[in-house]
Amino acid sequence: MRNLTQADIASLTRILEATGAFNPEEIDCALELLRIVLNDKAQKDYEVRVSEVDGAVEGYVLFGPVPLTEGNFDIYWIATDPRLHGQGRGRALMEAVEAELRGRGARMICLETSSQGSYARTRSFYEKGGYEEEARIRDFYRTGDDRITYVKRLSTTQEG
Repeated sequence: MRNLTQADIASLTRILEATGAFNPEEIDCALELLRIVLNDKAQKDYEVRVSEVDGAVEGYVLFGPVPLTEGNFDIYWIATDPRLHGQGRGRALMEAVEAELRGRGARMICLETSSQGSYARTRSFYEKGGYEEEARIRDFYRTGDDRITYVKRLSTTQEG
């Protein structure tokens, strides 16, 4: 994994569009956050890690510390090239970020997603990764579209 560069934007735009999971407004939001990370070096709200395979961008995760908390982080976006889905690339990306955050003293990672059917695969991905549904706000995004908050509590001690 590595930090985001300007050269990654075209590949990440293609990945976000190709997943079919995000509508145009969501893609615009994701790209806006990537631009903030690239263009505002003073901001401390967001970090990005990019993964590659054979020199080609395969995905990214955008995350950041939750203000006014001790050791809590939010994952805001994760996307991997759909041509690589099912190969464990997204899982490896999540695990790498979790390990990095654990090393920085993180005790909890939160993320949110939609209750819509089109996000069923996303929810399954989080659940298989050890994230548990912690809260649900009904009709949050729009009527019939709940916000589901998932949480993973991290151990700061190394096992083994």
